[in-house]
Amino acid sequence: MQLVWALLIFAVGGALGSLGLKAWDNTRVNGVKNQILEMLQKANDDAEKLKQSRLSEARDEISKMKQDASREIKERRGELQRTERKLEQREENLDKKLDRVSHKEDELRARQEALEKRGADLEEVIRQQSVKLEEIAEMTKEEAQEVLLKRTEQDAQYHIGLKLKELEEKAQREADRRARDIIVGAMQRCAVESASEATVSVVTLPSEDMKGRIIGREGRNIRTFEMLTGVDLIIDDTPEAVTISSFDPVRREVARRALERLVVDGRIHPARIEELIDKAARDVSEEVMDAGEDAVLEMGIKNIHTELVRTLGQLKFRFSYGQNALSHSLEVAQIAGAIAAELGLDDELARRAGLLHDLGKAVDHEVEGPHAAIGADLARRFGERPEVISAIAMHHDNLEVSSVYEVIVSLADAVSASRPGARRESLDAYIKRLEQLEALAQEFDGVTKAYAIQAGREVRVVLTAGKTDDATVHKLAYDIARKIEAEMKYPGQIKVNVSRETRATEFAK
Repeated sequence: MQLVWALLIFAVGGALGSLGLKAWDNTRVNGVKNQILEMLQKANDDAEKLKQSRLSEARDEISKMKQDASREIKERRGELQRTERKLEQREENLDKKLDRVSHKEDELRARQEALEKRGADLEEVIRQQSVKLEEIAEMTKEEAQEVLLKRTEQDAQYHIGLKLKELEEKAQREADRRARDIIVGAMQRCAVESASEATVSVVTLPSEDMKGRIIGREGRNIRTFEMLTGVDLIIDDTPEAVTISSFDPVRREVARRALERLVVDGRIHPARIEELIDKAARDVSEEVMDAGEDAVLEMGIKNIHTELVRTLGQLKFRFSYGQNALSHSLEVAQIAGAIAAELGLDDELARRAGLLHDLGKAVDHEVEGPHAAIGADLARRFGERPEVISAIAMHHDNLEVSSVYEVIVSLADAVSASRPGARRESLDAYIKRLEQLEALAQEFDGVTKAYAIQAGREVRVVLTAGKTDDATVHKLAYDIARKIEAEMKYPGQIKVNVSRETRATEFAK
């Protein structure tokens, strides 16, 4: 409003100034005054209208704001009321729950008290019944417990026997299924025959007169022969035969061939003896080398030292319990290679270790120590791989295993040595093993008789029918088999056959 008045005054001042410069005519002054008054009136009217308009707008805005505020307050008040009602409802629910929990606590407390009372009553009843039972049965509580335990033990043994039979049959089926393709397959692919040669060399003579010619004048021929060959020539009362004795199988073979040639030639004197012994030694040396090379070639082994091949060939003339050492080594190599191939391992390395595992037997008469350690030392000296050396050294020792090939070679060695017909057993050891087998079976309660049959491959055990039952038979067979495994050493396996026997005897008169 002040701005409007200032503009009007400025306009009036400007107009007056303009009029003062031209003239001071009254008429014109009055006209100007009238114009100014009209302009002022018009400005006042416009200002009043603007004022009323703005006041009206302000009132409308204030009214609208009041309505909005009133509506918002009303909504907030409604929300607060709803919230209060929800809280009141929750409090009522909580109070009801607390009442129910309190009621349940009272019920549980009452039940606990009733159970405690009933438990006390039951204990008293049990005590009274125990006293009555002791009076009726004429035995104390401890004696009754002992009888009950005994009956429970018998029942448990019955069920244990049935379960043992079931588990044993299941384990046997699983073992057969898993091992068939490995062990049996390896043995089927092995075509080495059983050995039946003896370790004593005997040379047949055409006549008894030949013994004297072999001895020579004052024993010069036999002394020359024994000195050059390093063997003992035994000439006894055996008709038309001479025995050659030596701990060295190669020397014994050289002596046998030289003596056979001397007998055929008939010219027996020191010079001829020396000549034929040299020839026999060369032949045996060549045969040893050929045997070693043939074995290496047959197994497909490469890059093996010549001295190891020669030592391996000497096993051709070495026997262990009637089993040829070289044939046994070939068999072990075949089985080890087959097992390694089935397991996805290096079958050439397994065959190499299997072929060389008894290398020490060729020179164990010259070097002190077990043949496994001697063979491992030889293999190490001539640059064999660590796996081969450890397999040779460990194939007879149950020590910590460092390579899977040790286990494979040890297993193949056991299979080859224990298969039927592979090795012969001395008569004393055989009889002792049968006696031990029968005595071990007779140690169990209820056993009346035990018989070792089929060369110790089976033991038949007879039980007294009155002291045992059918379930005990299975458990006893299991116990006897485990005791045999723990206390005896034997090739292959032993079948335990347990049966109950009832005998009745009457006489007809």
